[in-house]
Amino acid sequence: MKKVLSGILIGTLMLVSYFAGRKHTQQSGSSAAANGGRRVLYWVDPMHPDYKSDHAGVAPDCGMQLEPVYAQSVAAAASSAGPIPAGMVGIDAEKQQLFGIRLSTVERSAGNEKVRVLGRVLPEDTRVYRLNAGMEGFIRQTFNDSPGELVKKNQKLATYYGGDILAVASGFLAATAGVPGANGKDGSRTVPFPGAVSKQGSSSVQGYTDRLRNLGMSDVQIQEMAETRLLPESIDIVSPVDGFVLARNISPGQHFEHSTEFYRIADLSRVWIVADILGNEAQHFRPGTAAHVVLSGDGRTLTARVSNVLPQVDPTTRTLKLRLEAENPGFVLRPDMFADVELPIAMPAGLTVPVDAVIDSGREQRVFVERSSGVFEPRNVEVGWRSGDRVQIVKGLNEGERVVSAGTFLVDSESRLKSVESAPKEQPQPKLPPKSNTRTAVSANTVKDAACGMAIDPAKAVAEGHTVSRDGVTYYFCSDRCKRKFSEQPDHYLAANPSGPHS
Repeated sequence: MKKVLSGILIGTLMLVSYFAGRKHTQQSGSSAAANGGRRVLYWVDPMHPDYKSDHAGVAPDCGMQLEPVYAQSVAAAASSAGPIPAGMVGIDAEKQQLFGIRLSTVERSAGNEKVRVLGRVLPEDTRVYRLNAGMEGFIRQTFNDSPGELVKKNQKLATYYGGDILAVASGFLAATAGVPGANGKDGSRTVPFPGAVSKQGSSSVQGYTDRLRNLGMSDVQIQEMAETRLLPESIDIVSPVDGFVLARNISPGQHFEHSTEFYRIADLSRVWIVADILGNEAQHFRPGTAAHVVLSGDGRTLTARVSNVLPQVDPTTRTLKLRLEAENPGFVLRPDMFADVELPIAMPAGLTVPVDAVIDSGREQRVFVERSSGVFEPRNVEVGWRSGDRVQIVKGLNEGERVVSAGTFLVDSESRLKSVESAPKEQPQPKLPPKSNTRTAVSANTVKDAACGMAIDPAKAVAEGHTVSRDGVTYYFCSDRCKRKFSEQPDHYLAANPSGPHS
């Protein structure tokens, strides 16, 4: 009975296995037919190609549907992929996606850049006035003339006495007395003083007027003297313009010589801003170029225009001086003040690539050019200007080529690894026998003891340990005593026993 039951059970299992296998074969055939007769080798995670499975399903990490890999596709890829040329690196599409490698096309474009330099405010040379003495004298008084003081035109700054002025002033009064209308009290005068009010005596009046100006008297005081008909007790020093006192070189009671500078006054309604630029940047800054000037303290912005690039070169910094002219409303710009200058530069059109595409080692610049699908060639290039995220390629690339612009360092690492693997291995060098004591050799079979000079057998000395190596040369000795003596004073014994084959 048991044998019958066992037979029935075994038969049942065999039938179940047969039908299950037939069903699996039918499903596989139908799946292959649905895929055009292609056979699935395995399934992969599209986000992580390293993950493989022997059945369809979803990825365990991201839940994405697994994609099949067919045997025909692998065979076709293997048959079509040829050997990668030396010096290039091959990275398939899956690894490119995994490493985040991106490609960009070499394009022709122009760039706009803003250069920021530090500028220093200076007064215009043509707006700086120096008040000098036209004779000897001494200062009587000064009025609100401290350096940095804002003064108005014809404002009195100081008074002084000069003996030379009296004779010329007397002659001026006498000359103007004989000229109708010159004294300013004739109602028929039609032109203001000074000037030629009539042909008679005009040259004499003009001559005295010029002499008074030369001695330092202002036009205001000359006119006042002509109207009052009185000799002045002192001469007034007045400001010629509205401006700031840059320098004062006098004080009350001070005696001065001829040509002494009293004051230096600057009209700061318009100023210069001088900035240092590199020599190769000078071509971009043409006269009239507008620039923004930002005050270092409060951040206010003014507009300035390039006046001229001076040819002088700073011997220390090797830079050129760029001069800008700026209106100065409210006198916010003062001499020797620093300001930030922002200048626009229009870069010439040229071949450009993203900045991240260029690997700069300091000595050379290199990019990786796509030669075919998944094959990249390292190529040295010469770069030019940089603007934003683009850099100009002067030499090494052609328009339309594709270069690696993201993941560049990963491609570079792969290229260097391939170079190391393909480099020929060095053959082991045969070991050379140690140098012998050729200096102390006396024959083919004996050498001279470096200490006592006795001829000894080198093989015996080696066997007994009576040798010393110095500077790559082996010395042999007859005994430990000679060896110790040589070791204590090697220079002495080498000088005392220099004999050898060439001695």
